[in-house]
Formats: sequence, C-alpha cells, structure tokens
Amino acid sequence: MVLLTDSICWKMVVKSMDATGIGVVIYQKPVSNSCYEQRKVNSPPLCVQKDGPNISWYAPLDSCLPPLANRSGKEYNWPISWPDRLKTGISSVPQELNGIYAEEKYDDDMKHWETLVSEAYLHDLGISWSSIRNVMDMNAGFGGFAAALINQPLWVMNVVPVHGPDTLPIIFNRGLIGIYHDWCEAFNTYPRTYDLLHSSFLFGNLTQRCSIIEVVAEMDRILRPGKWVLIQDTIEMMRKIHPILQSLHYETTFYKQRFLVGKKDFWRPNHKESTS
Repeated sequence: MVLLTDSICWKMVVKSMDATGIGVVIYQKPVSNSCYEQRKVNSPPLCVQKDGPNISWYAPLDSCLPPLANRSGKEYNWPISWPDRLKTGISSVPQELNGIYAEEKYDDDMKHWETLVSEAYLHDLGISWSSIRNVMDMNAGFGGFAAALINQPLWVMNVVPVHGPDTLPIIFNRGLIGIYHDWCEAFNTYPRTYDLLHSSFLFGNLTQRCSIIEVVAEMDRILRPGKWVLIQDTIEMMRKIHPILQSLHYETTFYKQRFLVGKKDFWRPNHKESTS
C-alpha cells in the first residue's frame, strides 16, 4: 500500500490504530498534475484521453491516472462554494464543454424550471410535497428541475440518459448528484426507493429501442406505494402511458394537457390475476 499510494501521489493525512488493533489510514488525492510530472518512474502512466475525460458508461477499467484538467496552461479553477455554484453560468464548467452548450440555452433552462416548479409543480398538480423526500429526475438535462427544488426538504437523483447529451459534468459542477443510465435497462436500486419520479420528454427516444411497458414497469418497481410519477411529454406519448398506469391501478390526472400525474396504489395482483 505504501508503494502504491506513493506512486499515485496520494498524501497520507491520518494514520491511527484503535484498542482492538484495527488501523485506519486516510489519504488525500493531489489537486494538481505537478506531483505526477515529478515522479522518477512514470508508473502508473497518465491516461491518454482519446475518448474524452468524462467517459464512464461501460468503460473498461484501465491502470492509468487521469490527468487533472488545465485551463489555458493554468491549473483548473475548481467551482465556487455551495450554494452559489448552483446558479453559476455554463462558462464555469470545464473548457471541453464550453463549446457544446451555449450560455443562453443554460440560462433559459434555469429560468424555465424555476417558473414551472414555482407556478405549477408545487401548487397545481395535487402532489403532497410535504411527504416527499427522495426524488428522481429521469431526464435531468442541466439539473434545472433539481435546482428549482433547492428550498424543499428533499434530495434529487439526476439521471442523464446515455443516448442523449452528456450533461452530467454540468450537473456535478452545480453541486448536484447524478448518474448515467440507459432506461431500456433496469435501474440499479432497491424496489420502492423513490417518492417521486419526474420524466420530462424522456420516452420519445426510448421507443425505438424498447417497449414503453418495460420502462413503466421499472418505474413502478422503484416507486413507493402511495407516491407519484410526474410526466411531461407529447400528448400522443402521454396517451400511450396513461392506460399502462391505469392497468397498474394508479390514480391518474391530466393537467392542462401538458402533464400526466399518477399516484401509485397499494394494489398488487393476486395469484389468480397474475396467472390468468
């Protein structure tokens, strides 16, 4: 461990042992590339970023060290402190993303979600927000939905679909939590984990690869009984999803033909129903 941690420039900051003889060591990762560059032996080597620094979905393991980001020859400036970083502009993200997403698009997205959440989501959809703690945004984009809920006593898992734009670095830069996922596969979580599942124009890109029924069944698996799904999509898509939710005994409501809200019941099929 000493040789390995030295080779990857980890600094030992705490080393202790309790009365039972169990030892604890805490290491600190470097904040710049200078230690990597000053090593006498370049092993493990620095990675060659052929696929970009953010690749993580089905990426094979490698025994190289990803170099820390540089900006204009200087060490990368880390994001500003929380909670100010929640509303920082797109220009504050790593340089490789600056040319992909326009500042105007990011600002418009932030204003859109602030207005939609404050004027509709929190008051007009019949959702009991006081009973919600765990929320998932199934198609998170820049994380605007989660940012607009910052004053609510809950947390949001921001999911970035792997076949869409890679906005997860922006979500992390804002100080939010997030993950990549392919919604044609099962989500890696226990059943009945979330109180609210939020889907904004997610299903259109999925129908070419898997069945809507499969996705809705997976949503039902990870949603707690008595809790909600909130779907914003095209009228055509919501009309396809609506009978699936009803078949699972959800209480459903359309709001101004823009949103479909479903409340999960405590119903489960008995043996006769499930085999008929």
